[in-house]
Amino acid sequence: MSPMPRPFFSPEHEAFRDQVRRFCENEIAPFHAEWEQAHGVPLSLWKKAGDNGLLCCWLPESQGGPGADLLFDTIVAEELCRIGATGPGFNLHSMVVAPYIAHYGQPSVQQKVLPPMVSGDWVGAIAMTEPGAGSDLAGIRTRAERDGDDWVISGQKTFITNGQNAHVMVVAAKTDPERGAGGVSMFVVTADMPGFSRGRNLHKIGQHAQDTAELFFDQVRVPADHLLGEVNQGFKYMMRELPQERLQISINCQARAEAAFEWTQAYVKERKAFGKRIADFQNTRFKLAGLWAELQAGRAFCDNLLQRHLAGTLDSVSASAGKLWHSELLDRVTDECVQLHGGYGYMQEYPIARAYADARIERIYAGTSEIMKEIIARAVCDEPRT
Repeated sequence: MSPMPRPFFSPEHEAFRDQVRRFCENEIAPFHAEWEQAHGVPLSLWKKAGDNGLLCCWLPESQGGPGADLLFDTIVAEELCRIGATGPGFNLHSMVVAPYIAHYGQPSVQQKVLPPMVSGDWVGAIAMTEPGAGSDLAGIRTRAERDGDDWVISGQKTFITNGQNAHVMVVAAKTDPERGAGGVSMFVVTADMPGFSRGRNLHKIGQHAQDTAELFFDQVRVPADHLLGEVNQGFKYMMRELPQERLQISINCQARAEAAFEWTQAYVKERKAFGKRIADFQNTRFKLAGLWAELQAGRAFCDNLLQRHLAGTLDSVSASAGKLWHSELLDRVTDECVQLHGGYGYMQEYPIARAYADARIERIYAGTSEIMKEIIARAVCDEPRT
């Protein structure tokens, strides 16, 4: 069936999509299984992506970017999801890490960090989660203390995407522990700073090609101009940036769910049981019909959120609702698609099996489903404060 029209993508966007699709099919798909075994992608892939204009497309030319728009980065995300590629952390690099530096960084730091992020010479990561603080970012224990012209950062981060490859990290640290969330600041830390080290590459139940690491900060001395924005304003900056991060998850989940459906649609038309195609059984037909209807609703919701964000009107509650709905949609779709594959759906060499395992994290990171419900519930249930 014809895909839902998406008229906000211009012919220029669609030409870029063709370019990205060729890149994914030639430079990523043939090697992704190997990278899953290695639990990471080579740095050379980042450089190729930069050479092909796939990184930080939205960054203005004044900050070293191509001066395009966020839809180009959205296309990169969707095309990676179309082939089931979880290894290259391009989306987090471009749509989560770079915005903090572009929006709150000092010009000296922007000029140092952003151009190599666009070129793929430097990989970005965001270091918020700690062993004792996940969705509750106000509970972080990493400290940053002022010492002359520097800040000295000490602490530990975990579950950091791009952690093994990262050259530049946006780090959340407490600068006034007595103030809770009001005492958090954000810093740009580069991997060459003394006292920074990486722990083990964490092995997860899914997304095996994505390097996910522990990071350690042992009295890392950070120049004062590497503070993002103002002291003790980090939590406010997080709240501003989280809608885009959660929108990115909606985009990814919707695209992954559509890919899982297409793989399954093709499979049931070829696979036979009891002398007829799996697609000819009423149960299969009704299951696929129900999934297709859910995917149409998901696509309409996702594109509405995306267009609102481009217009500057996407609020935190709506972004949280999207993250909740699309991450759970992906779980439902991959589960049903595994079932329709039968025993082969449980085999690692089939993309649907990997997609099923890869999907589970989407309900956890960038705020769990439970946190999303709490954010929505406050808007829906609580009396407005005067």
